[in-house]
Amino acid sequence: MSGVDQETRLDVIARAFVCSADVARAIDSAAYYGRHEPQATIVWAGDDARTAFLVIAGHAQSIVYSAAGAMVLLDSYQAGDLFGEVSALGGISIGDEIVAIDQVETAKFASQVFIQLMEQHGAVALAVLRKVAGRLSQTTRRMVEMSTLSATGRIYAELLRQARQGDGKTIAPAPVFSALALRVQSTRETVSRTINDLERRGLVMRNADSLTLVAPHRIEDMII
Repeated sequence: MSGVDQETRLDVIARAFVCSADVARAIDSAAYYGRHEPQATIVWAGDDARTAFLVIAGHAQSIVYSAAGAMVLLDSYQAGDLFGEVSALGGISIGDEIVAIDQVETAKFASQVFIQLMEQHGAVALAVLRKVAGRLSQTTRRMVEMSTLSATGRIYAELLRQARQGDGKTIAPAPVFSALALRVQSTRETVSRTINDLERRGLVMRNADSLTLVAPHRIEDMII
């Protein structure tokens, strides 16, 4: 059972699926809820759960391990994000694990229930399509960056991407160096050295709560 009150759940659902209050209530009624403690594995690699998850609260990450045992961060999920929808639709697992970073609450939808919601509500089908397309675009972009950019260039590109999720300059909360390194497949030391260099050059400002890109256009020009 979810610890989040129904009003909050309905608000997250309505924003996630860009749907009316009535449709949000129908989605809420179709879900069953789960709570996952920090560092708990929500979905195991290769799991054939065929369940779609909507994050109601908290922060989770999708990770895979290389043949050499290195951990690679594929994606991050916060309130309003879906994961497992591809498995729910087609029974296909990409072999990643979903891990709770802090306490995570999810709305879960069995495969058939999820498909029925998409059939019955155009807003749900459209939202799922947009989320899958957005994730595919993001994955493709990261693959291109891995092939064409230096480690420093990938760090610059990721800082700009995170800033554009807000006002274009501010990343709040400030990025965790180890998490940023996982995302761009580099090392914490390289991330730290790169951001320290940007700070010395007056291109970023750091405080306890955020990282501000003082001149995003100049950082963009430095991407190689």
